[in-house]
Amino acid sequence: MMLSTPNASSKYSVPAQQTVPARANTSFGSPAVKKKSTNMKSARPAVSPLLRALTYSRAAREPMIDAMLLRCYAALDAFDRGHGSQPLFMTLCRHMLVAEELCQLGHAPEFEDDITLAHEALVELDARHSADGAWTLDADEHARLCAALDVLAEQLEVATLEHIAQAEARMVTQSLVAANMRSDIGHAQAVSSAG
Repeated sequence: MMLSTPNASSKYSVPAQQTVPARANTSFGSPAVKKKSTNMKSARPAVSPLLRALTYSRAAREPMIDAMLLRCYAALDAFDRGHGSQPLFMTLCRHMLVAEELCQLGHAPEFEDDITLAHEALVELDARHSADGAWTLDADEHARLCAALDVLAEQLEVATLEHIAQAEARMVTQSLVAANMRSDIGHAQAVSSAG
């Protein structure tokens, strides 16, 4: 800003510069303060910090794996005590499908028969529930499911998070296909009985 100050020796006014006191941490109109560009591109692909931590940190894997196994063992214990339910049954089924998929991905494929025996135990459990409404396991079924959960625990210990995620995705796909097939069969039976 230009100010005019009277000068006693001259009839003309001489422009004087106004000084502005320096302000800390501000750039109010000051051309001397330059901002650094924050638009620097990283060489790494854009991955969320959470996903990066889950992918690369073994410590981040353990709580997830522990939670998966805890759900399975809690469900198994409930069935063993005669307090099973449809949601607990589905928990065991889903995790046995994950174990089967991990076998297909090369994690403990030599124990695939144990997973198959556990599937058979779950089919027997479901059949018994359909017949008499009981959600209980006999000793042989319990032993087969325990063996399969031991296999699953070992698989989860050595599998990468990528393989675990792939196995879970395949399990979801299989579950959806099976549900659609059951729905189509039920629809076909309803149509044939109506006609």
